[in-house]
Amino acid sequence: MSTLLETLEIAFSEAFEALGFPKACGTVRESDRPDLAPFQCNGAMMAAGILKKKGETPNPRNIASQVVAAVQGHPAVATLEIAGPGFINITPTLSEVSDRANGIAGDIKTGATTHISQKIIIDYGGANVAKPMHVGHLRSAVIGECLKRLLRFQGHSVIGDVHLGDWGLQMGHLITELEDEQPGLPYFDVSKTEGFPKKSPVTMEDLARLYPNASHKAKTDPQRMTRSREATAELQQGRAGYRALLEHFITVSIAALKQGYGAMGVEFDLWKGEAAVDALIPDMIQGFKDQGIAEESDGALIIRVAREDDKAEIPPVMLLARSGAVLYHTTDLATLVDRKAEIDPDKILYVVDQRQALHFTQVFRAAVKAGWYDEDQMEHLGFGTMNGKDGKPFKTRDGGVLRLDDLLDLMTDSANTRLIEAGIGQDFDETERMDIARKVGIAALKFADLQNQRTTNYIFEPERFTAFEGKTGPYLLYATVRIKSILRKAKSLNVEAGPITISEPAETQLVLALDAFDRALTLASTKYAPHILCEHIFRVAQNFSRFYTDCPILVDGTNPALKASRLNLAQTTLRQLEHGLQILGIETPDRM
Repeated sequence: MSTLLETLEIAFSEAFEALGFPKACGTVRESDRPDLAPFQCNGAMMAAGILKKKGETPNPRNIASQVVAAVQGHPAVATLEIAGPGFINITPTLSEVSDRANGIAGDIKTGATTHISQKIIIDYGGANVAKPMHVGHLRSAVIGECLKRLLRFQGHSVIGDVHLGDWGLQMGHLITELEDEQPGLPYFDVSKTEGFPKKSPVTMEDLARLYPNASHKAKTDPQRMTRSREATAELQQGRAGYRALLEHFITVSIAALKQGYGAMGVEFDLWKGEAAVDALIPDMIQGFKDQGIAEESDGALIIRVAREDDKAEIPPVMLLARSGAVLYHTTDLATLVDRKAEIDPDKILYVVDQRQALHFTQVFRAAVKAGWYDEDQMEHLGFGTMNGKDGKPFKTRDGGVLRLDDLLDLMTDSANTRLIEAGIGQDFDETERMDIARKVGIAALKFADLQNQRTTNYIFEPERFTAFEGKTGPYLLYATVRIKSILRKAKSLNVEAGPITISEPAETQLVLALDAFDRALTLASTKYAPHILCEHIFRVAQNFSRFYTDCPILVDGTNPALKASRLNLAQTTLRQLEHGLQILGIETPDRM
């Protein structure tokens, strides 16, 4: 079923076409002045421009008058008004608004359409093995998870890949530090090639201690750094004991990461890292050589990816360092080889810090040069940083990086304070109240992040994020809880939802907001911009608040058919809000 805007656009496009103008002149949009009319068509100015290029001197208002005459009487149109130089303000009929409301109510996705399915990989998360999750992992996880859910909701086949960092110098640091602490472990016996213990010799707590200890020592002791680099090289060359240790490090880290990401409602389909594609690198490099793409430069192996029209210098891709070591370019390219062979995706999206833009430009160009992918199949979706009040990336008071579990605790505590101040949920038992506080805290954190344009920075302000007023996650949760309360009361009164009949302005405005759902989803997914969906959800919640105030639902004496209509509108609003919040990765409580 078409949206109201689509129905009107068809009518106006046909009218312009009948007058000899392109259908594009009939584009209808939401009005810049909703106080005058919900929709507008500005095509008369476009049509006048076409005539002017032909040497004529047209009057856009005259063109608009002809269009109005052609469209007037359409069953979807109540009133048309020409404003300014030729803008056409459009108000739909209440019967058309009612029909659309019932269409949305009867649709499982409340008005969202299913798209032609594509196979899409989203590379997000990017946590490192052996390192605790921290605030720097937040945006990639939250944005990537939202985009994955959004594209799946639209019908695409989407695979989320965490792409672990498990192949760099930190592995050498861990191996050498563990050897210093437990030199008797069998992994350090160079003659031993198999039969290593299945149980890990370290826990996540051990790894979180071993790495910073080794890193600190290596910064001040060149010999210690050399040991770590040599261990890294031996690991990458296949030393059996070190490979066995790496497997333990990865297994232990993934278990901890699943818990950390899970606390934020973030899930991955693939838990692969750089180490998983190591075996593909020799053949890949040979392939580059055979194609004549790779060349030696100062002892390193490179691929030149600069183009004549580049506005800035694009350095070559570094496949092998002078030492023969593989680099990030190498493993990212090998990952593209692996994804092509195992999944053959239509598109790969990388949700990674904006500061990595140059890296991805280099990698993508090399992959295109090799003929693996088309240029439009790979896209880097960079994002800004979450900053402190000083405008710099957020740190703890002592200047350290805030651990993610501490961040979530901070948000839960802030949410709990807000709930106490508002007197919300104080008669609930402690378990339920803290569960609500956790949901409110995470909703506050996620919505605060996602409502900002992806590429911009924003300031971390937990007190503002957890407010129940304004454009916040808690405000949206409260809106859903309010509707759930209405539905429970209706059930207790044996009031059932029925056909929707629109009669009041607040009802119309709510339906118009609900009707924009698919447009918001399409625009958000096309631009990979979750903030567009956030704006829509907030708009729906605001319009429901006005509807709730102006249009009593369960008040005694209300006409039964009117009760049934408004109850249906309320439950439809709830379903759409929950769809939207679920895409954002926000869980809603049943009550507050």
